[in-house]
Amino acid sequence: MTLISPNARALAALGHDARLSIFRLLVKAGPDGLRVGEIGQHLGLAPSTLAHHLSTLVDAGLVLQTKQGREVFNSVDYPAMHGLLAFLTEECCTGITCTPRDDAA
Repeated sequence: MTLISPNARALAALGHDARLSIFRLLVKAGPDGLRVGEIGQHLGLAPSTLAHHLSTLVDAGLVLQTKQGREVFNSVDYPAMHGLLAFLTEECCTGITCTPRDDAA
């Protein structure tokens, strides 16, 4: 497995509108996260659909699930999120020299 694979998996998970909405909602909720039912209420997702998307986010390493009694809380894995952001920006503005082309229209 290459170093890019976990990042590619995370980006693929975020590449679906429902999962991106779930992730953004959980970022807004902060470290305490939200119960599955609360996510469904906020986003209007059916429980089976929500479970599928949450599973994908958990498998991608972006969301953590903790059980408290009968309830499952979902929260963002902030170190993983920051790692993904660092991966995307680590080479920002380096290594490529742009020169204007004379034949530009």
